[in-house]
Amino acid sequence: MSEPMKVQARLSAPVGRVRKALTDPAELRLWLAEHAEVELPRRYEFWGRFTPEGDAPHQRLLHVDDDTLRFSWLLDGVETTTEFQLAAEGADSTVLTLTQSHFDFAEAMSGSSIRGVLQTFWALAIANLAAHVEGKPLLPRTDFTSADLRGELVIAAPADKVWESLTDSEQASAWFGYPIGIEPWVGGRYAMGGFETGYAAKVVDLEPGRRMSVDWGPTGVTNWELAESGGKTTLTFVQSGFDEANPPYGAWSGSVAGLYELRRFHEVPNWQPIWISEEIPGLEPAPTS
Repeated sequence: MSEPMKVQARLSAPVGRVRKALTDPAELRLWLAEHAEVELPRRYEFWGRFTPEGDAPHQRLLHVDDDTLRFSWLLDGVETTTEFQLAAEGADSTVLTLTQSHFDFAEAMSGSSIRGVLQTFWALAIANLAAHVEGKPLLPRTDFTSADLRGELVIAAPADKVWESLTDSEQASAWFGYPIGIEPWVGGRYAMGGFETGYAAKVVDLEPGRRMSVDWGPTGVTNWELAESGGKTTLTFVQSGFDEANPPYGAWSGSVAGLYELRRFHEVPNWQPIWISEEIPGLEPAPTS
């Protein structure tokens, strides 16, 4: 079995505040899951439509103390292990380390197991945890019971600036945390991983400053549309045209998680990503079989 997936993020809140958000069931229902029940040190459960295989709680608490939370999570018949570790970084900052077992990148690419969404599920969850403890609006959570993949995000920046950051290769690579090569014209390439080695999707529709559509093949078409009002920009994003019997939940969750940093890219002075690991743990929307 491969090494466990490990992700680190810096959250702008004290350890005690982050721990409460991780262990208070009312708070978990806001940023993580539709349903959550916690009775430490015996019970830690979450389920519902925003959770993979969320028809019922499938977690079992293994260990909890002041800075560590570890539980097993049964997914696709396999008992995985998830661990959160918290470390103070000054009075008002916390480094969160997530370790997740049984994530296989091949399963993420093929869609052969729900465990393939774990990387991007946690990327989006941590982004929403960061927004929650800062009192910022949350990103749309992935509904694993629906094939309607759409959402919107308000960014405190003019539309022309947001458009530039969505279509300029250097800026998009910075906020997404992964090389992206973009040819912003109809018929141009949109290459996750860069033009030399990445998977190249195709720009199929573009109205400069307003909308762009990118065709990823089996995972469908991603559509971005911008509307400005009062100096702020509403970004509407939709994934469509995929096999609705096998929605690309992993790719969608990774794309939405990336938009958290897009918003911060425009709104945070002297912006730096929250992710400490070399790459944002997002998953590029590549084809699935």
